[in-house]
Amino acid sequence: MNSLWNATAQKGSFPVLEGDIRTDVVIVGGGLAGVMCLKELNDRGVDCVLLEAKTIGSGVTANTTAKITFQHGLIYDKLINKLGAEKAGMYLSANRNALAKIKKMSQEYPCDLEEKDAFVYSSDDREKIEKEIRAYEKLGVNASFFDDIPLPVRCAGAVKIKNQAQFHPLKFMYSVAENLKIYENSKVTEFLPGKVKCEKGSVTAKKIIIATHFPILNKHGAFSLKLYQHRSYVTAIDNAPDINGMYLDEKENGFSFRNYKNLLLVGGGDHRTGKTGGSYNVLYDFCRKNYPRSSVKYNFATQDCMTLDGMPYIGRYSGSSQDIYVATGFNKWGMTSSLVAADILGDMVTGRKNDYQELFAPDRSVLHPQLFANIFHSFMGFITPTVPRCPHLGCALKYNKEEHSWDCPCHGSRFSENGKLIDNPATDDLKK
Repeated sequence: MNSLWNATAQKGSFPVLEGDIRTDVVIVGGGLAGVMCLKELNDRGVDCVLLEAKTIGSGVTANTTAKITFQHGLIYDKLINKLGAEKAGMYLSANRNALAKIKKMSQEYPCDLEEKDAFVYSSDDREKIEKEIRAYEKLGVNASFFDDIPLPVRCAGAVKIKNQAQFHPLKFMYSVAENLKIYENSKVTEFLPGKVKCEKGSVTAKKIIIATHFPILNKHGAFSLKLYQHRSYVTAIDNAPDINGMYLDEKENGFSFRNYKNLLLVGGGDHRTGKTGGSYNVLYDFCRKNYPRSSVKYNFATQDCMTLDGMPYIGRYSGSSQDIYVATGFNKWGMTSSLVAADILGDMVTGRKNDYQELFAPDRSVLHPQLFANIFHSFMGFITPTVPRCPHLGCALKYNKEEHSWDCPCHGSRFSENGKLIDNPATDDLKK
């Protein structure tokens, strides 16, 4: 399905990589994270290029709800309890800086940016909201409690953060990318020391950044254990109210809301990729009941990489790959996380120490309950005796009747009914 963002943005084109070139840094992956890393390095005077297997912005970036905020669900009470107030404050600072930078860049790169207040609400747990407000107070952020929000949902309480933002992600990204060195339809087929090969050429580089959503280099990093993928759905409807803000249910299976011009975007139906979930039907039922005069204008679905501890993995790909870097696991908050990644990796690849690099380092502890859930799902996928099998690591695929695709419950690869690759970490189509 064509997303709202694809339908309302004009994109330029970039050449296919043909022949062999040399550069200082090559970035693999043309979503927002990859493009922002490219711009950051280019602004620092680094010779760099980006390779995209399809076209830039054609993956997760085209299907986001595009909320720009440091309010990442109810995260700060959890971070303070797990890591302490200092590290929680660092997470907040990194994302607040990213929000400020996007606001500033929007003056140069038109992207329909609007400042909006952000709300996270709970349908039945007022105490969760109160704890989050106390966490913000510890971190020096002014957060307000609300028990009445302009939505047809139950609300036991909501935490409001002022002066966040929303925008058109593809208008922003296409404008930023316009004069950068980008090669589209240039799928990487092999990684070699200091070199990546494509179907029609190669790039020799001193350093490599992998920004392919789910990392595609399997030999290092153990990302197949440290990540899983999660699907969620969005429907954009007309004849619905302007809610004048961004809203998110704190529950995983709740709804999210924001406006874009005359449309209301309603998100939800979440589930682990390869498992059953609400899909679009949950959204249709909700909209028919609560906005009976509305009609659906756009539908789109996204897929998010989820980490073990709720924070992205940004930094060296692994201890044994000193000149390879990664940005992944944005946990549904890719807008600010993409700029956090650009800031951290911009420093790391140019030999500078970044204040946030240890917090987001991919080699931090894996001892979290989610690790064992990931291992279980992978094990079950390996021993399930059905076909087809995922070419990534051999898990049994499940048929997704809602989206007419074959999905991997282990690591989240997806394929069309005729076997064409839709989402990574797999890099090849299904074998017939």
